This record gives sequence, structure tokens and C-alpha cells, in this order.
Amino acid sequence: MLTEFEIQAITLSLKVAFSAVSFSLPFAIFIAWLLARGNFYGKPLLDAIVHLPLVLPPVVIGYLLLIGFSQQGPIGAWMIEYLSIDISFSWQGAALASAIVAFPLMVRAIKLSIEAVDNKLEQAASTLGANPVKVFITITLPLIVPGILSGVILAFARSLGEFGATITFVSNIPEITRTIPLAMYSFIQTPGAEQQALRLCLIAIGIALIALIGSYSLEQKMRRRIAHRN
Repeated sequence: MLTEFEIQAITLSLKVAFSAVSFSLPFAIFIAWLLARGNFYGKPLLDAIVHLPLVLPPVVIGYLLLIGFSQQGPIGAWMIEYLSIDISFSWQGAALASAIVAFPLMVRAIKLSIEAVDNKLEQAASTLGANPVKVFITITLPLIVPGILSGVILAFARSLGEFGATITFVSNIPEITRTIPLAMYSFIQTPGAEQQALRLCLIAIGIALIALIGSYSLEQKMRRRIAHRN
């Protein structure tokens, strides 16, 4: 039986992960398309910036977010003054940190899926008078659905496990920013709470396994459906 503390951590983690993925998905599709099909000056730099969170320590990302989005930061102060929004030390800030850390995984999965689409199909649609937006919506998008689903679920699983950037940017506040990893950290720091930490560890493993198995199953199902249509 789950305790109230565990339910709060799981609920908040799911809320943060869903928000992170929903917010970043449109940007991930656009950036992935640019990297896969675009030919422009600065493309290597864009690719490096997108994948930077994969190689940077999460604490560095959290610190940069804290500098930029805190109440005294340039972006945070502007948001408070003109939008009346303060995401520092809030679950929205945790969602932003998770979105940034998981963004490269989503972009990479979608980019590989776009590169697998035959260019001749898109070129044929263009010669028939379709503009780039219509070509993408009618030709490319249906064919990359498996890659999108895979990227979304991988990013979701990564968001569930985010720790370093989250604790640096929004701290470890009960019922507000204390997700599963932060709750585990709290238990580990508390003498005699090893059992609770182990329970949350097993819960996190279970959720991650479900997400990864679901990603594989959905991707295979969509690939079979696309192959059947063709």
C-alpha cells in the first residue's frame, strides 16, 4: 500500500513529466526537421546546442536556469513584471528543467525517423504543387509517428528520473517540487528511512520499465500499420 508521501511524489513526478513532454514536443519536431532536412549556415552549431544537455552535468543546467529564471534573473524578472509568472521554486520550474534535459532524446529519435523517410516521396509531393508545410503534414508526419512516439516516451522516462537540474533550480520542497528522485534523496539523508527509499526506487524502476516497454510496443504497432498501408 502506497503512503501519502509516496503518492504525492509519484503524482508530482507524472505531472512534471507530462508537462515537460507536452511543452517541448512541438519544438522537438521543428528542430528535428531542421536538422534532418535543413541546409543552412550554423547547422552544426544548432545540433551541438540541442545535444549539449546530454554532455553537461545536470547541475550546470539547473544553475543556468537559476541564474536566468530566478526572480532576480533577466528572464525571470521579465516574466514576473509582464506576465505575472514566477516559475522558480515551483513545479513549473521542475517541468522546464526536465524538458531541457530530456529534449535531446526526443529530437534525436524524431530526427532519425525523418531521415529514414524517402526524400523522393516529399519531392514528388512538391512537384505536384504542395508547399513545404503541406508536404510535411501529409507525407512526412504520418511516416514519422513511430519515431515521435518513441521520442516522447523516452523523454517522459528521462523526465521522471531528473534530479540534478531540478534540485539546483527549484530545490527540494515537499508537495511542490519533491519528485520521486528528490523524495528518494530525502529518505537517503534520513537515518532509518532506507526502506522507504528502496520502495521509491522500485516504483521508479517499474514506471521506467512500463514506459520503455510501452514505447517499444507502440513503435512496433505503428510501423506495422504504416507497412500495411504501403
